[in-house]
Amino acid sequence: MNSPIDLSILSERPHAPPMPRARIVNAYLQETRSEILRYLRSPGFVLPTLLFPTVFYLMFGVLLGHGNGQQARYMLAAYSTFGVMAPGLFGFGVSLALERDGGLLTLKRALPMPPAAYLIGKLTMAMLVAAVIASLLLCLALFVAHVPLTAIQVVRLFALEVAGVVPFCALGLLLGTLIKGQGAPGLVNMIYLPMAFMSGLWFPLSVMPKFLQQIAGLWPSYHLNQLALSAVGMPHAGSGAAHGMVLCAFAVACLWLAVRRLRRNG
Repeated sequence: MNSPIDLSILSERPHAPPMPRARIVNAYLQETRSEILRYLRSPGFVLPTLLFPTVFYLMFGVLLGHGNGQQARYMLAAYSTFGVMAPGLFGFGVSLALERDGGLLTLKRALPMPPAAYLIGKLTMAMLVAAVIASLLLCLALFVAHVPLTAIQVVRLFALEVAGVVPFCALGLLLGTLIKGQGAPGLVNMIYLPMAFMSGLWFPLSVMPKFLQQIAGLWPSYHLNQLALSAVGMPHAGSGAAHGMVLCAFAVACLWLAVRRLRRNG
């Protein structure tokens, strides 16, 4: 009669030693560096992301404004919000969908690196791009349109737009878990452009149909735009605390759903 197999050896396997802190920090830095380099080498992403909001602001906020300071100030808030939506939606949504299809995400999971390094690298890249967009628009407003902004207003708008990319990164992450790589750019555009329009970024909500005014509060871009209008001293709806809480809740909900889908479906 065969003797029973001793399985106790399985519980005695040595555990992998914890990774030194220096290697963990280096993994985050290297992942961030690779994300930044990858997007700098992708003109198809960098050029539209930087040029669309700046060219639109130059046309509609400066040239067609004919020296109207209030219009240039309003458009500065609106196109700043429009500009920072793209790094989050495309940097996370499209790239994640493509990397899932190509197997890069599976490869990264097998690497000895902290799982959060992948997300932190993309988030850092998106915030850097948002900082560049906000800087370009502020330079146009100050030195071309001659919008009278105080130093505090400039700093508030810049900090708000850099931090405001986070909810769109969370939304992009969720979209990247739902859509396939080949169709990702088109599908993300179908969300990006209508959401900007329905949030009052291109036309004031007061001139839009009543139905669109009533559902504007559903979009994160609406809440970020109201905060941006407040930052540059323009009339806005609601309180800053309420808009901030909505954006935080939206980001947490999208992140939770995205992580859940990644754990289940990869």
